[in-house]
Amino acid sequence: MRGSVTLPLRLRQHCESALIVATFLEADPRVAYVAYPGLASHPQHDLAARQLNGGFGGMMAFAVAGDTATQNRFVAALRVITSAVSLGHDETLIVHVDGSGPRVAAYPAEFREYGHLRLSVGLEEADDLVRDLAAALDATFPA
Repeated sequence: MRGSVTLPLRLRQHCESALIVATFLEADPRVAYVAYPGLASHPQHDLAARQLNGGFGGMMAFAVAGDTATQNRFVAALRVITSAVSLGHDETLIVHVDGSGPRVAAYPAEFREYGHLRLSVGLEEADDLVRDLAAALDATFPA
């Protein structure tokens, strides 16, 4: 119950940072796709906007352009964002889900092609997260 006092503040931070991160990722040509209902490009954005009152959550899926090894190199290059096996914490966590397994048939086409990175945006400053993602993209795709 003690944590419920700050819940609205924490959720606002999760949502605001997630939108900044999703917008950054969507604009980078090295990112194959971003699935986040806060983005106008999301097929259910209008519905989410009506139902969620602008708080689109802190969870998203995306992939960098490339195979499983590329996704794993990207995750390994992150320094602020932590690779994890489960999500939902006050720190930003990421997990790579490849494009294989029994549930893949239900995934959207781009998830089947690239797998996906599930990102749970935490309470860190959005600029720190964007810098970490940009550095990992640079390390994964050297000029």
